[in-house]
Amino acid sequence: MSFTAHEEAFPRLHRSELFAPGATPALFEKTLRGAADVVCLDLEDAVAPDEKERARRNVVAALNDIDWGGKTVSVRINGPDTHYMYRDVIELVENCPRLDLLMIPKVGVAADVYALDMLVTQIERAKRREAARAAQGRHPRVGFELLIETALGLANVEAIAQASRRTEAMCFGAGDFAATMRAPAMVIGGLSPDYGVLAAANAGAERRFFPGDQWHGAQMRMAVACRAYGLRPIDGAYADFKDPEGYLAAARRAASLGYEGKFAIHPSQVELANAVYSPSAQDLERARRIVAAMEQAAREGRAAVQLDGRMVDIANIRMAQNLLRRAKQGAETR
Repeated sequence: MSFTAHEEAFPRLHRSELFAPGATPALFEKTLRGAADVVCLDLEDAVAPDEKERARRNVVAALNDIDWGGKTVSVRINGPDTHYMYRDVIELVENCPRLDLLMIPKVGVAADVYALDMLVTQIERAKRREAARAAQGRHPRVGFELLIETALGLANVEAIAQASRRTEAMCFGAGDFAATMRAPAMVIGGLSPDYGVLAAANAGAERRFFPGDQWHGAQMRMAVACRAYGLRPIDGAYADFKDPEGYLAAARRAASLGYEGKFAIHPSQVELANAVYSPSAQDLERARRIVAAMEQAAREGRAAVQLDGRMVDIANIRMAQNLLRRAKQGAETR
């Protein structure tokens, strides 16, 4: 039995992931010019059934014809419960050396991921894809993003997290998750006004309703699985793009649980996500002071020090190092 941390997935800056429907190629270059860390060309929910094949052709052409520069490019394929998925995978992996990530929707069991890994591995070997990627200076193999958006997926999330070394991130999809839980309809990613507790009444006082977050348990469980097995937890979509305050609140809740980024379905949401998931100048300065204080303590043979009237120990230095690592990654990407 191992008590050490799992090997970390290939690192990427993943504060924001902006979606563009595969059936609307006019939007592809607009997503490229924006500030999103990851661009996701969508073949799944954003594409009507009679548009699926045309959208696939659009995405293959875009991956080969557009100069994506250093941008991370993902494609959300159709789910394992559809007859579109196998052609999505074959066409993309065989013909698009520039593809960085495949996003797999509605993952329910670890076998879904294992089967896709086997198919992608066979294509890469047959097409010598790793050599083509290396010639571009890119990571040699296609990575996976896994969408946890069903009751079955959450029930198996720990096994799913371990199913493939290609997996880099798991993403929580509140909309489809609510549907599989048969929860009342609401804004995707938003909170239900009915979820909360009614406080006990004090003598002569009016009872008060305290709203809660119905996604907390599911988001926390997925985040724990990600961190246990070296993956990035990413929060899903917030559908009301005309509600920046709601988007920010959702992003901050997820960030407080350790999430690294959030989906954006509209360009206006990208800068909001980038701001929430970037360390502030104040946080970075404190992190540097914590690291310096602990280094001094180590030279003096002490395991903890006081900084600004608070005790600082090894747990604090790990959190500080995480912040500094994220800041460095962001600077290198830009």
